[in-house]
Amino acid sequence: MVRRYVFGTPIETEAVINKPEALAGQLPYFEKTGDTLQYEMKPDDIVYGLGENVRGINKRGWIYVSNCTDEPNHQEDTRSLYGAHNFIIVSGADGRSFGLFVDTPDKITFDIGYTVYSRLTVQVEGDSYELYVIDGETPDGIVKEFRQMIGQSFLPPKWAFGFGQSRWSYRTSQEVREVAKSYRENHIPIDSIYLDIDYMERYKDFTIDRESFPDFEQLVDEMKEQGIHLVPIIDAGVKVEEGYEVHEEGVRNNYFCKDENGENFAVGVWPGRCHFPDMLSDDARRWFGLKYKYLLDKGIDGFWNDMNEPAIFYSERRLKKVFDKIEEYRTMNLDVKTFFEFKDLVLSLEKNPEDYRSFYHNYKGQRIRHDKVHNLFGYYMTRSAGEAFEELEPERRILMFSRSSYIGMHRYGGVWMGDNKSWWSHLLMNLKMLPSLNMCGFLYTGADIGGFGSDATEDLVLRWLALGIFMPLMRNHAADGTRRQEAYAFENTKSFSKIIGIRYRLLPYLYSEFMKAALKNEMYARPLGFVWPEDSIARRVEDQLMIGESMMIAPVYEQNASGRIVYLPESMKMLRFADNEVTEEKILPAGHHFITSPLDEVVIFIRKGHILPLSAGGEKVGDIDWNDLKLYYYAEPGTSYELYDDDGISRKVELEKGTRRITV
Repeated sequence: MVRRYVFGTPIETEAVINKPEALAGQLPYFEKTGDTLQYEMKPDDIVYGLGENVRGINKRGWIYVSNCTDEPNHQEDTRSLYGAHNFIIVSGADGRSFGLFVDTPDKITFDIGYTVYSRLTVQVEGDSYELYVIDGETPDGIVKEFRQMIGQSFLPPKWAFGFGQSRWSYRTSQEVREVAKSYRENHIPIDSIYLDIDYMERYKDFTIDRESFPDFEQLVDEMKEQGIHLVPIIDAGVKVEEGYEVHEEGVRNNYFCKDENGENFAVGVWPGRCHFPDMLSDDARRWFGLKYKYLLDKGIDGFWNDMNEPAIFYSERRLKKVFDKIEEYRTMNLDVKTFFEFKDLVLSLEKNPEDYRSFYHNYKGQRIRHDKVHNLFGYYMTRSAGEAFEELEPERRILMFSRSSYIGMHRYGGVWMGDNKSWWSHLLMNLKMLPSLNMCGFLYTGADIGGFGSDATEDLVLRWLALGIFMPLMRNHAADGTRRQEAYAFENTKSFSKIIGIRYRLLPYLYSEFMKAALKNEMYARPLGFVWPEDSIARRVEDQLMIGESMMIAPVYEQNASGRIVYLPESMKMLRFADNEVTEEKILPAGHHFITSPLDEVVIFIRKGHILPLSAGGEKVGDIDWNDLKLYYYAEPGTSYELYDDDGISRKVELEKGTRRITV
């Protein structure tokens, strides 16, 4: 059952597309005082949700702030990341569970046992919001109810489930060709290569640098002949430049965000001086979305949206203040106090809260200050593209994923988990974020494999790939200036080929489970506590996941580890992949087991009564034979599995038509 409560005059986010009638009266579970909600948690309560965030699958013990933020150096003490996903589930050991969605673009603080360990406090910055309380017998059931409210998740094309290689930045057509050549020559499977900001002319959206990419259209065609799709980046800021068509159109038609005086708000981002398109204006959003046609017409069929929290390096007004203040420090004797003041002054340029309070949107005919709708910007930027694709490409799926998001954006694109680091802790965080994002509708997701910042080690990238093969979005991405971490860049190239090759063997199962989850409003990846809610140990396991109905994963995420302890809530069949083949099948009883796991092997577990179909693999998605499947199972003869498949490109999909039953 879903109950909806309305307080004040909320800004319509359009996150929820199936709204029940609003109720009056006492709010269940929570004590409401002003803009604060409080709930007394029991010792065994687990709090799931909040999508993209640090720490565990169980969110107890920390404080989280929904405020979309460009934060590449996130650690355990970080409170805000790139997305704002205000949905939680409180799950008790006694079977009592409920969900809460706070629908507002305002900043929200979720204090989940941080101030008082037994107390859940939700503080909304503002007095206008909608609350949805969802009762259910299980967390799985609550997720399904919530997902039915917010609508079906984005469906990417099938090729987007192949491995992708990215780096900031591949600077020329020739470098892209060399990356593709290196993958193909080393027989490492790949389906996409990503283009970061250097493919553009001076970092201008919807342009191509014709000096570095003089033959862009030919390059796109060449790559497609090899089964490789080019996926360019699009940024939120439009460069201020005379003669640049996108900028001049935006100025002429008042499509940019304004300052308090009605002038186009100017900030510094990649190109220098930029304006932000008013993504919340219907007219401006449609205008920006239709600009993707420039690249669609050149054969591009996938994009990633970036810098759309939106990220601000500086505003012109603040930059002037800082330069003026620096002059005061020039002749000072910088002691311990004034030195740190000086240092913090320069650092205050980026992501300054004052800047986010200094520009305005035209949203549904109202002039609204940006900080009041901040969390919607990335969602509406990706919505602009999604709506344009429906108009420009009504028959085929276009890949789209974003860095920033709010619930509702899941209908228009996926997300990657933001700029991360080449840290073992971020590998584990990748695992823990996956089910939390699934709960909020974001099924097509994954982290930057190997880590975006810092220098990756060979063992880290291999272990991360061994997790990444289960992520719907499987992309290796690294920052400019870091160590090269392409799969062919390390000594043991064959090990990388083997691990990535396992992805292509698993793909019929992974694609089937993804599509069924999307079409049924369910989860692709679930915590063990969702599957075995009465098992007190399973409820506390945070480093193992169920992927679909048949398979459990337990990745290794510690450096120099020869294996790990795995908890089995029931007996399961272990499969060991080595040399891209299943080399060991073994039934293990319920309980704890130490499982060895060399760097070039992957171990998975099949649940009793279930089937895992495997293909013969291939070096691109198009190579996979979906009809010639080998079945691995821990089941009695006559057990069947519903395999979903389709042409991988059509927008119109039907679960019944795409499903066929395979039986052992």
